Amino acid sequence: LFFSDYTGYPFPTAPPVDPFAKIRVDDCGKTKGCFRYGKPGCNAETCDYFLSYRRIGADVEFELSADTDGWVAVGFSSDKKMGGDDVMACVHDDNGRVRIQHFYNVGQWAKEIQRNPARDEEGVFENNRVTCRFKRPVYVPREETIVDLHLSWYYLFAWGPAIQGSITRHDIDSPPVSERVVSIYKYEDIFMPSAAYQTFSSPFCLLLIVALTFYLLMGTP
Repeated sequence: LFFSDYTGYPFPTAPPVDPFAKIRVDDCGKTKGCFRYGKPGCNAETCDYFLSYRRIGADVEFELSADTDGWVAVGFSSDKKMGGDDVMACVHDDNGRVRIQHFYNVGQWAKEIQRNPARDEEGVFENNRVTCRFKRPVYVPREETIVDLHLSWYYLFAWGPAIQGSITRHDIDSPPVSERVVSIYKYEDIFMPSAAYQTFSSPFCLLLIVALTFYLLMGTP
């Protein structure tokens, strides 16, 4: 007996993968803290670098995004200098995946640490941007390479290229750093202009603009 239409059970299919939920910036300064580096008014999809953090129970959720095809990272430091820092990085590998890795800065060198406190990891590479989201515990057992986030730290912001899934030197010589220590219990929305938008913010440039304006208004004798 032959049936032209198959009426049995369908073959199993892989469960659907939820798309990466876009990072919202309207919550910045309200229900999460944010740092934006780049053009004034930029958001998580247009800033050179973007980071957000918020407490969720016993965890802190971080969202990172940067204009790069390699990696984006945040470091937790006791000062504003690279060295002795706990670093979380989202790395775009050759297979198109974005993996969350844990590093410890030994001087100017980032050493990968196998013990990774990240969980609920997700990441995506789209429009030449690496974007990720992950959680890590607020409190951790005493460990040199993993800091307690209930304490306040300077945040180091960095991004750069990767070769075969391994991070290389960051894109700019002096990556931005938070002006003061950051507390996960205080939500702010902080903007830091990139170098291209700092030209006219220095006192010398402002003085020069005032002098030229005065000269043009008064005219030559």
